[in-house]
Amino acid sequence: MSSRVILRPTDPGKSQVFYRDTLGLAVYREFGDPKDPGLVFFLGNGMLEVSGRRDAEGPGRMELWIQVRDVRAEHRRLEEAGVQILRAPQQEPWGLVEMWIADPDGVRIVLVEVPADHPLRRDQRDPAAMQG
Repeated sequence: MSSRVILRPTDPGKSQVFYRDTLGLAVYREFGDPKDPGLVFFLGNGMLEVSGRRDAEGPGRMELWIQVRDVRAEHRRLEEAGVQILRAPQQEPWGLVEMWIADPDGVRIVLVEVPADHPLRRDQRDPAAMQG
């Protein structure tokens, strides 16, 4: 079983360039018309498909959450690339460092850095239960 997020942009080529070249997501596969292919990107443990078109009624309510190694370095890199920064990196009360950006259609993307001492980085399983 697998799953993915499907994004229907107003300009697929522009959005594919954004996700592939600007954000640097790796392409899992291409499909469809070779002159106007759909792309599926690796997205951590999931996949992001950018294909087809949507109506121009606005960005919708979908948001993406993408974990990065160094959110401040990404902030500098993406700012230099002209990406729309919605909010600079800041540490949240729950311990993650988050930055908000927008893709070419205004879809909000949360770039997240998980600090080394955060519970998401530590094994939460009971060591006694693992021995057996």
